[in-house]
Amino acid sequence: MDGITGLAAVVMIFGMPTAILGMYTFYRVRKLRTEERLAAMQRGVSVPIEPDLNESAHSRRAGILLIAGSVGYMLAFSIIARIERDALTVGAFGAIPFTLGLGYLLDSMLIRRDARPS
Repeated sequence: MDGITGLAAVVMIFGMPTAILGMYTFYRVRKLRTEERLAAMQRGVSVPIEPDLNESAHSRRAGILLIAGSVGYMLAFSIIARIERDALTVGAFGAIPFTLGLGYLLDSMLIRRDARPS
C-alpha cells in the first residue's frame, strides 16, 4: 500500500499546480480576448463574434477525447501487465470511458440527424 500512497502523493504534487496553472492560463487568454474586442469596438471597428460550437460538435469532441483517453489508458496498463499481471484488471476499467465516448458519438449523430430538414 505504501507504493500507491507514494504514487498518489507524486500525482497530487505535480497535478494540482498544473491544473491551477491551466485554469489561470485559460482565464488570462479569455480576458485578453475580451479586452481586445472591447478596444476594437471603442475605435469603431466591427468585430465579428466567433461562433461557439454547436451541440453536435460538443458531443463529437467529448466522444473522441473519451475514446482516445480510454484507449491510451488501456494500452498503458496492457504494457504494465507484462511485468505485473494484476495491472490487466485495472486496465479493464478503461472500458467505462470508452463506452461513454461511444455514447457521445451516438448522441452527436442523433443530433445531426434530427437537425436535418425533412
